[in-house]
Amino acid sequence: MTSKELVASYTYELIKDRFHKDFILGIGTGSTANCFIEIIKKENPEIKAFVSSSQASSAILESAGYEISELNDVGGPDLYVDGADEVNSKFELIKGGGGAHSREKIVAAASKEFICIVDDSKIVKKLGSFPLAIEVIPMARSYVARQIVAMGGKPTYRIGFVTDNGNQIIDVVNLNFDVPYETEIRLNRIPGVVDNGIFASRKADKVISANSKEARAL
Repeated sequence: MTSKELVASYTYELIKDRFHKDFILGIGTGSTANCFIEIIKKENPEIKAFVSSSQASSAILESAGYEISELNDVGGPDLYVDGADEVNSKFELIKGGGGAHSREKIVAAASKEFICIVDDSKIVKKLGSFPLAIEVIPMARSYVARQIVAMGGKPTYRIGFVTDNGNQIIDVVNLNFDVPYETEIRLNRIPGVVDNGIFASRKADKVISANSKEARAL
């Protein structure tokens, strides 16, 4: 069993007794979230509705016969489970390697609880080594990039990638992450930015991590 499969299995065992006929579960995006989806497919718990943060995750669930509900129709999920690209000791995150961070942030913000599941390689002392994804409205891409350069960042256009929202991604390195919340807010104030991959305003409530041998709550 890989570390991602182990953390997904551990998390399911931790939360399975909470499921009931009125439970709304938010599902994230990425390889670790996919491992959790596979367990959901196998165990088939009693759940009222699923809310997914991406078309990719929705497609996997729908292929197993599950119906995906719109967030607008069901309200906030009782629980949201998703991975991350980086996690610090305060449970602040970097997400967006898969380009779904704007939707992920919406579902996380709407959820009563957010559990982040990762392998140990994602645990860092300080955020910022992983390139920060910023979703931008296409016409604003160059303008946003110039503003990021003025902040000291080094932006790169993610060529050929379009988000589920129909927008583009700029990946950025060399930003200041001394106070992730301040950088998150500053970036989102740039006209044309949809959202960035810093999860500090809405950080994880709980982080579950695993290596190849064991999983544990941090």
